[in-house]
Amino acid sequence: MADIRLNGLVKNYGAVRAIHGVDLTMNDGEFVAFVGPSGCGKSTMLRMIAGLEEISGGELLIGGRLVNDVEPKGRDVAMVFQDYALYPHMTVRENIGFGLKMRGQKPSEIAPRVEEAAEILQIRDFLDRKPGQLSGGQRQRVAMGRAIVREPSVFLFDEPLSNLDAKLRVEMRTQIKRLHAMLKTTMVYVTHDQTEAMTLADRVVVLRAGRIVQEGPPMELYTRPNCRFVGEFIGSPQMNVFSGAVDRSSGAPKLRMGDVALDLGEVPARDGAKIDVGIRPEHLNWADPEAATLTPTVEVFEPLGSDTMAICRLDGQELTARLSPDVDLRRDQRIGLGYDPARLHYFDGESGARLDAA
Repeated sequence: MADIRLNGLVKNYGAVRAIHGVDLTMNDGEFVAFVGPSGCGKSTMLRMIAGLEEISGGELLIGGRLVNDVEPKGRDVAMVFQDYALYPHMTVRENIGFGLKMRGQKPSEIAPRVEEAAEILQIRDFLDRKPGQLSGGQRQRVAMGRAIVREPSVFLFDEPLSNLDAKLRVEMRTQIKRLHAMLKTTMVYVTHDQTEAMTLADRVVVLRAGRIVQEGPPMELYTRPNCRFVGEFIGSPQMNVFSGAVDRSSGAPKLRMGDVALDLGEVPARDGAKIDVGIRPEHLNWADPEAATLTPTVEVFEPLGSDTMAICRLDGQELTARLSPDVDLRRDQRIGLGYDPARLHYFDGESGARLDAA
């Protein structure tokens, strides 16, 4: 096992800078997830760690060893790809053991390690099948088995579940979580799905345009996003954000936005300041429309069994509320929504940075 340190890591493609001097330490045995929108640099950073992308500047250390110019095979890392990258003419057994065979290990040494990996991943019954005879989830397990038998210091995952259906993604998330608990190896996981990042990782790193915006434990990013970008990116459904000016004319602060005024809590902003106010869909609750602060009109509602998602329109802006499954909703219905002002998030109207009380 090993820690990974990025010291001022830079990646240029010609005159274009894709990664802007990133500093990050991933601890020995930690599970770290990189998330962010398409083109933010998360896969590029993973490929630089793997040795598949040349480093333009800065330092990359794995287990305390500088590996900037070390070939991929010399870095003691194993990578699991999105497209499985299996050899179709080989059996599962041969695919899993292929890397060890190429290292010159004897069949008597390879066989027990393949069997052990297959046992861990629950694919022993498929060892003599070929990839074309397997489901997507089974093929991904084979790809993971090929990585496990190498016993690397670091596992790298590049969007490994994006080709699977929803049910299989949930199953494989559980499998990967179990695998990390069992092996206790450093794992770096790239995904565009923030739900995967939140459920799997010890620490989530949010990237935007080649820079780290915020990193920390998943619930820290959810409860205390340091900017509007992170607030909207982390959490599903996405955080509702309202923009307007602080109005303290009546004593209790409100957010004025057109014909709507939102009651605020202890907002750390002066009278007239332009701010953005965030409230998560799950923090809105059903209320009497005659007394509620928010009275949106329902456009679409989605009964999900455990709850009901209401997509509404409020003063020309979309608003999403996660409500009880027993609410009775109709299209074009005017409903009332309440909230606890302590649950609100405040962001600067220009920079998007989080505003906290002094």
